[in-house]
Amino acid sequence: MSDDNPYEALGGEGDARWAFGTGFTDPLAGVDTTVPAGVDGGDLAAYCLMLGDDALVMSHRLQEWCTRAPELEEEVALANIALDLLGQARLLLARAGQADGGGGSEDDLAFLRDAPDFRNVRLAEAAGGDFARSMARLLVFAAWRLALLDRLTGSRDPVLAAVAAKGVKEVTYHRDYAAGWVVRLGDGTAYSRSRMEEGLAAVWPLVAELFTPHEVELRLARAGVAVDPSELRAEFDAVLDQVLDAAGLTRPAAVPVEGRQAAQEAGEAPEAGGRDGRHGAELDEVLAVMQSVARALPGATW
Repeated sequence: MSDDNPYEALGGEGDARWAFGTGFTDPLAGVDTTVPAGVDGGDLAAYCLMLGDDALVMSHRLQEWCTRAPELEEEVALANIALDLLGQARLLLARAGQADGGGGSEDDLAFLRDAPDFRNVRLAEAAGGDFARSMARLLVFAAWRLALLDRLTGSRDPVLAAVAAKGVKEVTYHRDYAAGWVVRLGDGTAYSRSRMEEGLAAVWPLVAELFTPHEVELRLARAGVAVDPSELRAEFDAVLDQVLDAAGLTRPAAVPVEGRQAAQEAGEAPEAGGRDGRHGAELDEVLAVMQSVARALPGATW
């Protein structure tokens, strides 16, 4: 866990200071939102939507642990992790609505889209299951997202760079929190170990999608704005190996996702996934709860 004081950035220099929740109506107030020269605004909006949807949906899944966590301290920790991701989602969705000139607000994008319009990876929408499975999922998600945000700190897009600079500190804690639980459960009793093994096995089929690049990601990576996710795999594997070794656990066998591996081996384009709007019924379940108030009371404010 990082010992950094998160409030130090409020008095610091640079764009990172605004990203702590200012109470402004516009979460991007005071930030240079000019789209970098040579970058397509539509692509930038699509990319921000991907990363924002990852954070938003994952945040909702973690919020489901409120009143259900095994200990009060863990309930507070999981709620704080969920809030961190919600903050990242706000900024990224606001950037998505602004970058392409569409004018959609963060609330519009969060609450008034249907499942096929979401661009999150399917790992984020999967049901959390028991505590062990949720920790396996959080470890995978955070290890992957931290590697991504660390590289995005050098993005040519000032908004992405600032969101990443703030997010690196947050997601470092998320990764270390989940890793601690994976080790405790894996190296605990025979029962806790079996639950941890089951959790990893349930999550592992969703890992491959994290590193399969979308054409938008590749175009923006060439422009110095985004990251090719395939470049993150080595760092992700090193982190997972370290944690699993400490826990005395074995990495689950690679499992193809609905023919994805066969398509890649054949040199064919991988089939559509969450980045293309193809989701499972689990996202419908998430949206039914997350959007219920906004859908029931359209335009309401309080």
